[in-house]
Formats: sequence, C-alpha cells, structure tokens
Amino acid sequence: MRPDSPDKERNALAKVMTYRNTARWLVAVLSGVSLVGCQQQMGIQPYYQPLEENPLFEDKRASRPLEPGTVSRGDLREDDALYTGKVDGKLVEAFPMEITQEIIERGENRFNIYCAPCHSKLGDGNGMIVQRGVYRPPSYMDDRLVTAPVGHIYDVITNGFGRMYSYNQQIPVRDRWAIVAYVKTLQVAGSGTIADVPEAERERLINMEPVTTATMTNNPTVTAHAGTPAPTTEGGAQ
Repeated sequence: MRPDSPDKERNALAKVMTYRNTARWLVAVLSGVSLVGCQQQMGIQPYYQPLEENPLFEDKRASRPLEPGTVSRGDLREDDALYTGKVDGKLVEAFPMEITQEIIERGENRFNIYCAPCHSKLGDGNGMIVQRGVYRPPSYMDDRLVTAPVGHIYDVITNGFGRMYSYNQQIPVRDRWAIVAYVKTLQVAGSGTIADVPEAERERLINMEPVTTATMTNNPTVTAHAGTPAPTTEGGAQ
C-alpha cells in the first residue's frame, strides 16, 4: 500500500495545531471572563451605609455597637487618677505623673492653642474672644483657683464647666495634665516676687517691658481694646 504523500501529512499536522491553538485561546478567554465576573461580584457586593437599617439584627441597626467591656488596645484606663483626675470620687491633690520641663513646655504649647483665646496667655481671663464681647472667665490668679486641687482643673478640661464645654475629644489625657502643669506654673509666676527670681536673672527681668495680654500679641487691635473691661460671669469657665 502506498504511503500518504508528504503534503497530506503536513496538512493533517497543520489542522491538529490549529485545533490545539483554538482550544488554548478558548480556555484563556473563558478564564478571563470568569475572573472578571468574580472581581465585579466582590467589588459590587451588597453593603450597608452607616446607621442604615439592617433586618439581620434584632435592633435593625447596621452600625453595630461595641460589645460590653470592649477596650481599645493601649486604652485600658486602669489609673483613675490619670484618666479622671479623681480617686474614690475625690479630686486628686497631686499630679498622677512626673512633671518635667518638657511637659510644662508641652502644656504651654497646648494652652496657647486651646485655652488662651478665652483665658489669655497670662491666664487672667482677658483673652482675644473675651475682648470681642464673650463672657470673661475667672482669672487663674484668683485664690479659689490657686488653692484648687490639680484634679479640679483637669476635670474642667475633661468635662467642661459653666459656659466652657468639654475638651476631652480635642486634647489627649497627658496633654490635659501638661496644661494643668502649665496653669500651676502661671499661678506661681503670678504670685511671685523679684526675690523668687535667681540673682543671675533679676537684672534682665527688671529691665524687661512689663508683660500684659496686649503685649503678648502683635495684633494692634488687642492693644486698642486691652483697657476695655470685659463682661464677667460666675458661670464662666473655671
């Protein structure tokens, strides 16, 4: 029997290669389509907007509350004095952490940002917005506040008092204590005398321009209004 010619063999081989390439192409296309489908299902899967109703839960709330007793990592708050300014319901008399020069400087920075607009940088209650007509808070130099426990000032920053609202969302715990430390520094400076100043600094201090609320800002409007008494109230921030 005569064997097939070389041309027939080549044609048969070409058909086989064509079928094989076509099959590979189809497999690739189908795989791509399936992957795209999976990606779309994951990207457009059902979800709930915050506070939207969700019938899956008994209370119908999509935003789930924290489980009782949940504590954020690093926020256990075992130290009542540090986090509340109180021990057994009583305001603490001493700082619950070591106070350093660095902490006082941090307190000055935070005080000038959050407190000075009302209390002024001197702590005398004649801040910028007070000069614009807002009720004046008491001076930190008042005997009542000079003798108040440090826990009182911390508690006011944390929970607010009178017309002053709470700053517990804006100011972290240790920064609140840093502010308290700086307030106590202002009180000591406000009641100090030249005899309290080291001899090496006395001459320089004597020759300095007297510091007032007006001289602690470059805004000329402050100087213009510095002598105008601001309204005060017993319900102001303490």
